Amino acid sequence: MGRDVPAVVFTREDRRRYRIKVQQCLDAFAQMLRESRFESERPQVGLEIELNLVDDDAEPAMRNSDVLEAIADPAWSTELGRFNLEINVPPRRLTEGGPDSWESEVRAALNHADERARSVGARLIMIGILPTLQQQHAGERALSENPRYRLLNDQVFAARGEDLRIEVDGVDRLRTYADTITPEAACTSTQFHLQVSPEEFPGYWNAAQAISGIQVALAANAPFLFGKELWHETRIPLFEQATDTRPQEIKVQGVRPRVWFGERWINSVFDLFEENLRYFPALLPLCDEQDPLGTLEQGDVPELGELTLHNGTIYRWNRPVYAIAHDKPHVRVENRVLPAGPTVADTLANGAFYYGLTRALVEEERPVWSRMSFAAAEENLHTAARHGIDARLYWPGMGEVPASELVLRRLLPLAHRGLELSGMDDAWREPLLGIIGQRCVTARNGAVWQKEMFHQAAASAGGRHEALRRMTQLYIDYMHLNAPAHTWPVD
Repeated sequence: MGRDVPAVVFTREDRRRYRIKVQQCLDAFAQMLRESRFESERPQVGLEIELNLVDDDAEPAMRNSDVLEAIADPAWSTELGRFNLEINVPPRRLTEGGPDSWESEVRAALNHADERARSVGARLIMIGILPTLQQQHAGERALSENPRYRLLNDQVFAARGEDLRIEVDGVDRLRTYADTITPEAACTSTQFHLQVSPEEFPGYWNAAQAISGIQVALAANAPFLFGKELWHETRIPLFEQATDTRPQEIKVQGVRPRVWFGERWINSVFDLFEENLRYFPALLPLCDEQDPLGTLEQGDVPELGELTLHNGTIYRWNRPVYAIAHDKPHVRVENRVLPAGPTVADTLANGAFYYGLTRALVEEERPVWSRMSFAAAEENLHTAARHGIDARLYWPGMGEVPASELVLRRLLPLAHRGLELSGMDDAWREPLLGIIGQRCVTARNGAVWQKEMFHQAAASAGGRHEALRRMTQLYIDYMHLNAPAHTWPVD
């Protein structure tokens, strides 16, 4: 939900008009699919990274407006919380520029932004959940200044009619209530985008759904929330609960949640946008003046503003995206399951694994989604979030196996094959996928390091929060070295 919106009060007429406009957008989208109007000649990949802001003591810094002004780069934007920022790395061809070009570009952008953040008393950290974040940091005053966040907050609570209940059982137990959606801001993620043709979209979306649990197991990096040690990837249950518009009685009736894995494999990208309209009432019924069907009749490309805004308030772990670039429309898969960090090296290794594995699975003669139930894929996601790299996951032909064994024996060779099909030679593939392999061999990722470092620090820190603070300071130091997290020492 990246667009700016005004602060308004919605009427019943607004909602009626919006419902009509979304249906018109969906009809226009269907016509565009029938007439093959989409860009598919130059497929690109994209990357978004959400980050946290901290002060010199590794405590949350509510300074995103000041930092954004200091960075002065349109690639950067605010996020929900005042302690968040996001960078949208320019899209590119997967194999563009040689082995080190994407990493150099991302590191340069992050280092520049961190330098500018320091000039206003803040630092950037890539991590799934900031360990020093406490519940008092996630109240109403922590909402970013942009009116769209206040409007979204108000609409979520208008739909719920009561405070949010957040419950997570891990090593510790978290039981709390929230009267704003700001706890969602604790969830900072990495989002990989993959532009595909509409014909290829169902296969790539299904493949992304099938491997979501494996991705999370390998890359878990969010074991702490509000001082509690919870799941290896606590972002998953927190995000599901922190934007839930359903009171308990509505949940029991089987109404779908807005943070949603889905419920079936798909045959068309149209299926997902149609589900959005069928199952979810509008949170932000804002209409523009464009007539989507009339725009098509004139030979122009419609923005489908209402359709895309509605899509932006439904938080699928793999989200369909409609967009226009260079006056041509395209569709892409937005993969949203992964946490931020720990390093740029880890991030791009995660990307190589995702892009390579999905390509290989799409190319298989008998697709994995024809041999695996949708419910099994969803269960894998939550099992992986709870147990991280130690999770046991289901895979067709192997049954339930340790995640590391599944990756090393079956999926890593497929990822190599998929990248090779995409034109990436071995000299480029091996350093990236080698990081994934070594994570599996060592059974270490960001979450494992955080947990081990916390327990070591706790022995001498004189308090739980101080141990988390010390661990976070060390994390920032290692993050800047850009050595993959499985190599980080615990000392």
